[in-house]
Formats: sequence, structure tokens, C-alpha cells
Amino acid sequence: MNIILKSAKVINVESKHNGSKQDILISEGKIKKIGSLITDKNAKIINIKNLHVSTGWFDSSVSFGEPGYEERETLLNGADVASKSGFTDLILNSCTKPVLDNQTDISFIKSKSSNSSCNIHPLGALTISSKSKDLAELYDMKNSGAVGFYDFKKPVLNSNLLKTALLYSQSFDSVIMSFPQDNSIAKGGIVNESSISVNYGIKGIPNFAEEIQVARDLHILEYTGGKLHIPTISTKKSLELINKAKSKGLNVTCSVAMHNLIFNDKKLKDFDTRFKVLPPLREEKDRLALIKGLKSGLIDMVTSDHLPIDLENKKTDIENAKYGTIGLESLFGSLLSLFDLNQTIEILTRGRDIFNIKKPTFEIGSKASLALFTTNEYEFSKTDILSKSKNSAFLGMKMKGKPIGVINGNKISINE
Repeated sequence: MNIILKSAKVINVESKHNGSKQDILISEGKIKKIGSLITDKNAKIINIKNLHVSTGWFDSSVSFGEPGYEERETLLNGADVASKSGFTDLILNSCTKPVLDNQTDISFIKSKSSNSSCNIHPLGALTISSKSKDLAELYDMKNSGAVGFYDFKKPVLNSNLLKTALLYSQSFDSVIMSFPQDNSIAKGGIVNESSISVNYGIKGIPNFAEEIQVARDLHILEYTGGKLHIPTISTKKSLELINKAKSKGLNVTCSVAMHNLIFNDKKLKDFDTRFKVLPPLREEKDRLALIKGLKSGLIDMVTSDHLPIDLENKKTDIENAKYGTIGLESLFGSLLSLFDLNQTIEILTRGRDIFNIKKPTFEIGSKASLALFTTNEYEFSKTDILSKSKNSAFLGMKMKGKPIGVINGNKISINE
């Protein structure tokens, strides 16, 4: 099938077409022509007011539900949500039931999602059943398609286990991920430890619970070498520790969740469980430091940290509600409220190299890996949620940009 994008504004700082409106012909899954007044009587025409195009976006932390939690989200519907939210590549977390901790599990994800218009790159659990006791089958999972190893939202409790994983993974060039929280300090905490948690009598999770774990992991990395990724950091001090480690030449990367960039812990004043996330929303000084770190490149990527939770487990009291918010549909619009358009697209296309995923290019002859979007202003509402679960912290937020969908090779997925 041939496709023509009509009068699409190109946003790609590496392209000579950046900032200009172009017709784009896609044939046999590749970009064939970029120019003006392109015609093809057999082509599907996409002609949308205020249409913009960039290379496809990447999200490094997405959870669905299948297998085991299909009531929260299925694999195929989740992939479709990601596509219609502008993503051509995503990293899928291992937090299923059972967790993805062997090569059969990884092969299942790869096989079932193979025809999706968003490329699904699964993570394998770092330890068997994510219990932080014994390493899982890392090498076998790598050969089956796992792009890294992570016990989702669970810290590596045993320091020697992390040391072994970092040493072992170097033989097959893979990334090890370690959730930044010391559970002995955070135990029982529900929200950020601050005047708000004290005033409301809720046990808090102090910044220190994150920072001591980050410091430990970086010390281990300095000893072992290897590739360490610290997902969803939330404090200013964590950034300072990572900056120091990078200046030493350590191969460490990190991400930040979009909700930690937009909201601070004051959102918990009304006990709204949509804002109960992990790591928790921190104080304003931390939020501002995270924005600065992302802009400078110290934070390697932003993530939606998309985590569907069914109504029964989310719409309850603050103590019993599960952590997490969905975020795929709102990531672009919320990010564009903080950064200009070129910066936003640059941030959304960062990070693939960390997981050895090929970065798409925007040039004639290259595979079509394109995100389609507008810069229209609107208020994010339930009608914008495509996920099975509706636990979004972003409902009611005014946004500056709206994703339309993707073209990924021969596959097209558009939110019409």
C-alpha cells in the first residue's frame, strides 16, 4: 500500500526538511519521496489540518497486563494504544503473572506482538519470579529477544546479586536495571515524606530511600563495569550522584517518569489515588531539578511509566490503592507543556541505543518509522484514553499537542 502524507510539517533537527511542510510518499514500507504536490492515484491520502511528522517515538517503561492481568490491559490492545499515541518502539516491563523470567515467556511476547504497528521489546526479569534471590536465565532470554533485565519496581535486595549480574551481562552486552529504592527505609511508606505526609498522618517515603540505593548501585557499577540503567529517578540528590558517576566515565543511564516532571506531592492533599505512584511525587525543588536534568541530557530519557490498574485496585482508599498511572496517551501533550516542539521530539526519540535498538532516520530510502501528531491545544479527558484501564493522573490537564498515530513500515495505525 502506498501512503501520501499531505502538507505535513517535518520536525527533525537532523533533516534538511526540519520545520518545512512537505508531502511524503511511503511505498513498500519505505520513504520514497519528500517534496511538494506529490500525487499517486492508488495511494491512501492522509490530509489532516495542522499535521506534523517526526521519526517514531520511544518509551522505555511500559506495562500492560497479559499474561495474567488481562483485565488491566491486553498485549495487542496495549500495542495499539502505544501506536495511536505516536510510539513505534517501547520497552515492555516484566510485571505479568507469572513474571517474564525465562526464554519461553520472552518468545511469547515477541511472537504475539509481531504484527503490531508498535515494536514491542520485552525486558526479562532480573531474578527468578522477581524475588531478588536467584538470577533468572539472562543469556537465554537475551537470545529470545529480551533487551535488558529488570525486576519491575522492586529493588535488588542482595548487593552481591547485582554485582554478579553486572559482571555476567558484559559477556553478551546487555543492560541491567535496578529500581532506586531501599525497602528497609521506605517500608510502609505511601507518599513522599514531607510536611504533607506529616500533617495528614501518612507514613512517607523519604528521598533518602532512593538516594542510598542509587549510591549503592553506583559503587557496585564502579567495581564491576557493565551497563546499569536506573529507571524513574525522582530526587535532586539522585541526579547529583548520577552526574558524578557519569563524570567518572561509568556506563550509567537513567530515566524520569512524566508524572514526576509535571506534578509535585501537593497533589496528594485530597488523597486522590490517581497520584499514588512509585517513586512518589516529590517536592517542587525535586520536580524542577528533574526538568533541568532532562533538558541538559543528564537524564537520558523520559518515560510514561505506563501502568494500567483496574478500577477495584485503584479507586479505593489511599493506603490500599495500588501504585501507578497510565501515561502513553498523555506523554506527548504533557511534555510539550514543558518544552518547545523541537526539544520535545528530541526527548521522545532518545534512548534506543541504550537497549541496542536501531534508531530510525528520516530520509529517502529509509524504513518509514513515523509519528503523526498535531500541536492543537485541548483538555485531556476520558475520551482521549484508549487503554482498558482509566487510571490517568493527567485527566483535566490542558495540553498543547495531540498524537494521531504512526506509520511503521507497512503498518499504519491512526486514531481517527
